[in-house]
Amino acid sequence: MNLLNLSHPLTGRQLEQLQALVGQPASAVIEARVQFNLEQSFVDQVIKLLDDLNIPPERWQGEPWLVLLPSLNYIAAILLAELHGRMGHFPTIVRLRPVPNALVTEYEVAEIVNLEQVRQAARARR
Repeated sequence: MNLLNLSHPLTGRQLEQLQALVGQPASAVIEARVQFNLEQSFVDQVIKLLDDLNIPPERWQGEPWLVLLPSLNYIAAILLAELHGRMGHFPTIVRLRPVPNALVTEYEVAEIVNLEQVRQAARARR
């Protein structure tokens, strides 16, 4: 399982939570910082961001991926479209949530969402 993190760096605890939910450790963790120029095309910047990772099509299409999306909704939406094009399907994403009653703000893994399964279920509800 490859982990593509386009969000804040993950803590050891969050990685352990992911491993427990998935049932296996991440074979690769790719950290990509998302710092976009608001004056330039987000589409172009998403393409460059993913191109700069140098991940060949065989890996995108043939290996399992978990993706932590950036928090800015426009970038996340464009990333999902671009990842769908590269993978041939929607990715599986990781949702984090704040830990309740934590003294200092911290986040835990809330759920893993297979977006391709969400899409298939939606098609059945038409």
